[in-house]
Amino acid sequence: RDPEMSRGLGDVYKRQHLEDYILVGSLRFYFSLLAAKTAYRALQLTRLSAGTSIIGRYVLKLCPDFLKQCNPYISTKINVTGTNGKTTTSGLITHLIKESGKSVINNAMGANMLTGVVNAVAVSLNPCEQTDFSVIESDEAYLAKIYDQFEADYLIVTNLFRDQLDRYGELATTKRLIQEGINKKRELKLLLNADDPLVASFEGRNKIYYGIENVYYADESLKGKSDVEEAFNCPCGKPLEYEKKFFAQQGHYYCSCGFRRPEPKYKADVTIHREYSVIQIENESFTIPLVGLFNAYNALAAIALCKELEIKDINKHLSSFKVAFGRSEVKVLDGKKTLIQLIKNPIGANEVLKTVDKDSNLLIIINDNYADGRDVSWLWDAEFEVINNNKNEIVVSGIRANDMALRLKYAGVEKIKIINDIEKAVEYIGKTADNNITILPTYTALLKLNRMRILKKCY
Repeated sequence: RDPEMSRGLGDVYKRQHLEDYILVGSLRFYFSLLAAKTAYRALQLTRLSAGTSIIGRYVLKLCPDFLKQCNPYISTKINVTGTNGKTTTSGLITHLIKESGKSVINNAMGANMLTGVVNAVAVSLNPCEQTDFSVIESDEAYLAKIYDQFEADYLIVTNLFRDQLDRYGELATTKRLIQEGINKKRELKLLLNADDPLVASFEGRNKIYYGIENVYYADESLKGKSDVEEAFNCPCGKPLEYEKKFFAQQGHYYCSCGFRRPEPKYKADVTIHREYSVIQIENESFTIPLVGLFNAYNALAAIALCKELEIKDINKHLSSFKVAFGRSEVKVLDGKKTLIQLIKNPIGANEVLKTVDKDSNLLIIINDNYADGRDVSWLWDAEFEVINNNKNEIVVSGIRANDMALRLKYAGVEKIKIINDIEKAVEYIGKTADNNITILPTYTALLKLNRMRILKKCY
């Protein structure tokens, strides 16, 4: 009944309860790590799944605060978000960090929702030694959920385009979701695309901008004709005006109220070639083995971040970069060079369509699973008219093959073949192609392609 003794016993009980809670949490964490690595090895051997998210789902059941437990084991944490370019940008950063001799964890397969992030960290983390960096691409809608547990040092935002309207709605919603994530980490260093008015206007304490000053084309045909005109208003409500416009809303914008493109810390002149691009930043020249202006933006973001991290020999190591699956990836199908380019929204599709070789044999695969977006109305916003003079027939496949065929018919394409089964479509184009092959899949179609043994690595 002594109050002092009661308080003392209460403190002992609380301390013991806290120690037990920490011990149980640690045991769960280590057990979930062991289970993840064992399951991942089993999936590699059986090829039952790519193992990009399923392991993460079960890790969170075993250890709900898994990412929080990982924080002490990773020194510097980098996230990449935005509508397009996340996988390529994070892949470039990861490659350059590895080549500099540092250890890094990356969700290289592009699974960027919470389960995918947990999956990538769980199969890669070594709790017996410190990891120098994590480079995690994050779905725009899941950034805040990831930041509930995971610490953060840098966040790159690539661009904001209309994408999966059934999931995100209009761009104001996407921007709000990312801003909610930023607000959770007030000391976060933001690397923002100055040329995108939506991205440039994110609020944060530490903002660093990158942008393109001039774009040159080694071959005028690389400019392409496709574009989706995006009309953006200034925060004051007036339509933005442009001194230079590169594609969509990307460019040098301004308004009479004073709102304008911020001055980038990292600004580049870009020359686009058919199979590579050259980025000039002040007196430094960087050659990137990627096609298209959209990839030049991705590379510029990666270079800017690596300069902030004081990574050395960037240009030296860029030449050995291997793209992630489906992002300008080259494979071999029945002895023919096969270029695979992910498409998922009108602006991204248009930029990819500009790079399509009109002499190649083209296969377009459209799915409408959750990860693709159920709404495929974006097919009518993308300008497939630019391939209506393709030399060969265009094969369409996937769940929404008929929708794609109808879109191509209205685009003026005359030779269309529908093969709904993806594997049969790949086999068909491999056997009938008389030249190089181009495959344009949506995300879940890309995952299926990645598991097909008929597509060989290109050495």
